[in-house]
Amino acid sequence: MENNTSLQQQLLEAGVHFGHLKKKWNPKMLPYIFAEKKGIHIIDLNKTVDYLQETAAAMKQIAKSGKKIMFVATKKQAKEIVSECAKRVNMPYATERWLGGMLTNFNTVRKSVKKMQSIDKMLNDGSAESLTKKERLTLTRDKDKMEKVLGGIAQMGRLPAALFLVDIGVEHIALAESKRLGITTFGMVDTNCDPNKVDYAIPANDDATKSIAIITNYLTAAIAEGLAERQASKDDESSDDEGNSENEAKARRLEQEAQAEGGRGRRGGRGANDAPAAGGPAGIPKRRVPGNRRPATGGGR
Repeated sequence: MENNTSLQQQLLEAGVHFGHLKKKWNPKMLPYIFAEKKGIHIIDLNKTVDYLQETAAAMKQIAKSGKKIMFVATKKQAKEIVSECAKRVNMPYATERWLGGMLTNFNTVRKSVKKMQSIDKMLNDGSAESLTKKERLTLTRDKDKMEKVLGGIAQMGRLPAALFLVDIGVEHIALAESKRLGITTFGMVDTNCDPNKVDYAIPANDDATKSIAIITNYLTAAIAEGLAERQASKDDESSDDEGNSENEAKARRLEQEAQAEGGRGRRGGRGANDAPAAGGPAGIPKRRVPGNRRPATGGGR
């Protein structure tokens, strides 16, 4: 409970509870509004804490399963915070502008990413030296322009498992694309938005830099925790495998030694040309049944 109180205190200090003007509100946010003060809606921080912790637990599970969560925030006050947090946990992000079809037309977007990477390679490995100065400059400009928009998704080889959005009103195209593809959505929802549009809504002020920072950092910490647990379980598995392979190697070694010992014993018991009769133990000839008669089996054929 103390944890919740301190978290609530931090959210209060960061101004997470400040909503929009009453005239701009969305009636579906009513359950999350605590009061109205001087024409501004105040968000219920008890609800914010509950939903923030629920969202963090869900994100932690996704990260633990090895899937990607894409961060989306193209608002000026959120760009830097969100891109830094995404880089910290090695997750894809879009903070410059949302390219229409970034998810629904993912294959085409991947082609653009590959083009950007090949230009980058060309400029770095010296193969662009044969080009004129003007051509090199054009390539550099193209690369920089693409890097700005696609840099955050350069390492994303497949569609993400979830999207985290700051201001679901501004990022409505990203929200629509993820809904169409059935991708899980997490979002900071202010009093002027419909919280039912996202799977996990966090009622919070999505305009103040401090508010965006505290929510995004809290969720990033949960993702980092999930990644750490995934790594720890991988390490455990690999150490188990190493232990098993060590045991197997030891067993094989003992088996080889036993065979070698047995071979030395046999060599000591007879001459070099005294091969044992087929089928019998070493040094003891197998008893032959005279003629072709079958031994009696105790009545009848």
